[in-house]
Amino acid sequence: MRRAMQRRLPLATVNPSTSGAEEVRDDTLLSGAHAGERGGDLPLADYTTLRLGGPATELMIARRPEELTAAVRAADSAGQRLLVLGGGSNVVVADEGFAGHVVRIATKGRQYDGVGDGLVQLTAEAGEDWDEVVADTVRQGLGGLECLSGIPGLTGATPVQNVGAYGVEVSELLVSVDLLDRSTGRVRTVPASELGLTYRNSVLKHSDVAVVLRARFLLRDGGRSAPIRYAELARALDAEPGWQVDVASAREAVLALRRGKGMVLDPADHDTWSAGSFFTNPIVGADELPEVLARIVAKVGPDQRIPQYPGDDGRTKLSAAWLIERAGFAKGHPGPVGRVRLSTKHTLALTNRGAATTRDLLLLAREVRDGVRVAFGVSLAPEPVLVDCSL
Repeated sequence: MRRAMQRRLPLATVNPSTSGAEEVRDDTLLSGAHAGERGGDLPLADYTTLRLGGPATELMIARRPEELTAAVRAADSAGQRLLVLGGGSNVVVADEGFAGHVVRIATKGRQYDGVGDGLVQLTAEAGEDWDEVVADTVRQGLGGLECLSGIPGLTGATPVQNVGAYGVEVSELLVSVDLLDRSTGRVRTVPASELGLTYRNSVLKHSDVAVVLRARFLLRDGGRSAPIRYAELARALDAEPGWQVDVASAREAVLALRRGKGMVLDPADHDTWSAGSFFTNPIVGADELPEVLARIVAKVGPDQRIPQYPGDDGRTKLSAAWLIERAGFAKGHPGPVGRVRLSTKHTLALTNRGAATTRDLLLLAREVRDGVRVAFGVSLAPEPVLVDCSL
């Protein structure tokens, strides 16, 4: 194991009966969340990658695990409406904002522990920037997370969403999470097998029963990537599917592919003012698939290859981006008065061109969703969490 693996960054000790029971310190209650930790009537647009969303009644930034647990417990004890916000990269907030308390997770800390047979367990606090975590594992010569490079947001959101890209999902590497159970106020460690991790989903998504405090991942030492599964990535690496390559090379190739699709955050590029992929790839049951494929062929012709991928339980995953384009929505397709558009680089991203509202965005999302349904009989589901708004 590399010498760097022996380094331990400080992490809070978890005791299921007492962790986070301390009161939030007075110096975290400064006015103005930008200057300190708490403020009111602050636009949530400042905390989302879409740069959309009205104000919250109160916003607190929790920088330590005990601050986070104490803030959630206090709100729950008082019966206050609460939104726990991570990196804001997978959320759409209503123009009216959120009538309640928002706790923004900003906890930090990483720890590496060798567990034998060339395996290393990474423990990361929920508020760690995800791509910084991935970059650090690559620097340490650890394989496993490199295909998840460039994904915006925080580490705590990755098991909630079962984040995935380029043939790798968090579920394959996740060991366990520490959760604050909001019904009891207690912290407990939950193995990945109990999180119901499926395609872009878990028992934690669209639920407020628990808050992720930290997550653990099992990685492999030696500087080699996980086997390359995604054909586009294999081509970029001049590799064959199944090959393992240098982890740094894999990361750079993934970042280059994501940049080409406007999927790496850049304040100067409005194509990145988005929530990433707005729609999940639809999964069609075996009984529905023949009719869906027949409708697709009727519209696009028999000579076009229809992207299909095997799913669980005999179901088939289709490409949402491919369906959107074949339904008539090209890259750059505009929404209301041009304030929102499909990305000029990738049809799955709905983007704020600088002066949009959430209402504008949702109108474009409905247009695309309904167009695909009419064309192919396939219903697209939104990937981001919708806060006090809906499609």
